[in-house]
Amino acid sequence: MKKIIDIAKDIGIPEEYIECYGKYKAKINHEYYENIKKNDNAKLILMTSINPTPFGEGKTTQSIGLSMAMNKLGLKTLTVLREPSLGPVFGIKGGAVGGGEAIVEPKEDIDLHFTGDFHAITSANNLLCAVIDNHLFQGNELNIDKNRIVIKRVIDMNDRALRNVTIGLGGNKNGVERNTGFEITAACELMAICDLALDLEDLKNRIDNILVAYDVNGRAIYAKELDCTNAMVALLKNVINPNLVQTKEETPCLIHLGPFANIAHGCNSLIATKMGLKMSDYVVTEAGFGADLGAEKFFDIKCRIGNLKPDMAVIVVTAKALKYNGGCNIDDLENKNLEALEKGIVNLQKHIENVKKFNVPIVVCINRYNTDTDEEIIYIKEFVKNMGVEAEVSTAYLEGSKGALELAKLVKKTLGNTSSKFNYIYKDSDNIKEKIEKVSKEIYGATNVEYLNDVKEKIMNLEKMGYKELPICIAKTPASLSDNPKLLGRPTDFTIHVRDIKVSSGAGFIVVYTGDILTMPGLGKHSKYEKF
Repeated sequence: MKKIIDIAKDIGIPEEYIECYGKYKAKINHEYYENIKKNDNAKLILMTSINPTPFGEGKTTQSIGLSMAMNKLGLKTLTVLREPSLGPVFGIKGGAVGGGEAIVEPKEDIDLHFTGDFHAITSANNLLCAVIDNHLFQGNELNIDKNRIVIKRVIDMNDRALRNVTIGLGGNKNGVERNTGFEITAACELMAICDLALDLEDLKNRIDNILVAYDVNGRAIYAKELDCTNAMVALLKNVINPNLVQTKEETPCLIHLGPFANIAHGCNSLIATKMGLKMSDYVVTEAGFGADLGAEKFFDIKCRIGNLKPDMAVIVVTAKALKYNGGCNIDDLENKNLEALEKGIVNLQKHIENVKKFNVPIVVCINRYNTDTDEEIIYIKEFVKNMGVEAEVSTAYLEGSKGALELAKLVKKTLGNTSSKFNYIYKDSDNIKEKIEKVSKEIYGATNVEYLNDVKEKIMNLEKMGYKELPICIAKTPASLSDNPKLLGRPTDFTIHVRDIKVSSGAGFIVVYTGDILTMPGLGKHSKYEKF
């Protein structure tokens, strides 16, 4: 690896804005953006995918491969990615720095503690929770209803035993007894806030506006009333500075923050994206899970809040994943099966239709395995060609930039021939139910939306509180276009079940819970920690 200070010099960042974390990692002071914000914007390329399967589609690997290949073609390109969470790293998913010859380095550092961003967010979030419980113990001047505290403690680990806990046990000296729980750090609102904040003042204002609880009369209570915002900002002052690393081929890469793609918007930080757009000619970024979650939220939340105008979307797909969606037995996925491919390709078809609704040019990246047959690859290419979309194979996992050169050429050609006319799926002025139903019906393909429990009443209350015009963030299973993870392919005639709704008032969006979504994952019987 090159020293990170040399990577910074390669892309023109003055040394005074670089803070090194050893030889191969650094933070870029967010104030550097003021120096470059008048530069022309790069072309913004979003990598997304079909619904994820247990085998992984290689979206991050292909993001890195495409970026390296574009640099090989002489196109000044930056990769901008999310940071890994320790939960998935030690769980079923594993790391998030690509694979094979298309990875970012130093791999182990990035997958584990990196520059401490997740730890700082965990500490700041838990400080706020500790302040709330201390307020209850010290007399509760704000008359907080202990049963209506909406913020939870977090830990950056998959730990199902912490989903529901009782705290304050052991008598009066140990705090007020109440029921609560933990979330994984990537799912907390503070992660989303740090991800969207552009400077320390913006960060402070967003933290002030976190709705933390309601009092006994139903009045909303915000973090600013607890006088701990400045302490939280002190813990987070370095978190909003993007992290600079490098790919295996020594091209620059920004990796910064990582909100979950169901409970939040599933993208890297807004400041890293904006900075990347001013330091290069092309930016390759990604959004979590399939296009129904990641791409929709990237377009409708991140681009809306950050005033971004994406120029293209690349949809990553594998023949194995399409055959899996077509009902092929897991043990037979490496064998040729055109019948299963034909049945399962409707999942890709729906995602292409969805991305077209945002009016951005589309390219399909076929992440090719050595077990894929020529007939399967030709079938995928012909299918998407009939939809007016071109596809190209990438073998970046095995060959690095060399394996993605044809994809890079197709991306360059498409950007040169077609311009983006980007638009959103819903308007700011739509009410909350209209936004939910537009995403559910137009993107997921649902026929109905059912509101369970007291969700309709909660929606009315949120609109009365002035949150009607916020974008929505639907928490849904990534495994299916529906809210039932067992419905593969392209399900039809199904209902989306909305079981809860809450406002992330500091982040600036409304979270809509569907199906059986959990904000604290668990470990599998056999997980990645066994292989360390």
